[in-house]
Amino acid sequence: MINQLPSDKSNKKVLDAGCAAGWYTSQLVKLGSDVTATDISPNMVEATKRRIGDNAEVLCLDIENKLPFEDESFDLIVSSLVLHYIKDWSKPFSEFRRMLKPNGKLLFSVHHLFMDIKLSKNDDSFSNELIIDQWEREGKLIVVPFYRRPLHEIMN
Repeated sequence: MINQLPSDKSNKKVLDAGCAAGWYTSQLVKLGSDVTATDISPNMVEATKRRIGDNAEVLCLDIENKLPFEDESFDLIVSSLVLHYIKDWSKPFSEFRRMLKPNGKLLFSVHHLFMDIKLSKNDDSFSNELIIDQWEREGKLIVVPFYRRPLHEIMN
């Protein structure tokens, strides 16, 4: 995704929406951007703060709600591997549109469609589906729900 960013990133206002532990936040700061990072998880917010110190503003926010930013306040919004955890994209995309400056850019990624279809119960690549994945971490099973979407819905 870094290679897909606009070429001029210095002095740009960037929102890292769903920053997790702050890897993209850190990269964007290194590239000279003025970054605000958000995540729904207080633990991820703390991890991002540990990673980047005072080099960016980091907030605990849910992107499914109205966000506390002015209209047309960001040149770029990055959201990496976040949106597939959200059932209804209408609110986040509405907020992204509101917050982007004219000619601003949104760069987002979701799970690869082939990965998701392997976990599907219905094998219908043209429908939405709640997937309940399980990850093993330190000997514990973690339940991870997310939504699989067909390509046409992601693009629309």
